[in-house]
Amino acid sequence: MEGEMQKESKARSLLKAVSWRVIATITTILIAWLVYRDIRPALAIGGIEFFAKFLVYYLHERLWQIVPRGTIREAASRL
Repeated sequence: MEGEMQKESKARSLLKAVSWRVIATITTILIAWLVYRDIRPALAIGGIEFFAKFLVYYLHERLWQIVPRGTIREAASRL
């Protein structure tokens, strides 16, 4: 419906956060393994990073749901 604001559900935000964190954490673990050449610190860094950034990403997604879509374009078109 035209003019109707659509927002993502909390479940969709959660699934996006999980899928992104898996990809990003694997990347972090690989980088840490290349630096340390030891899987133990790489997995420790990846584990901490997964939970910390998961929470930050989810909160970021939910905060963006508060911002009305199209507000900037509509305001700029009136100028």
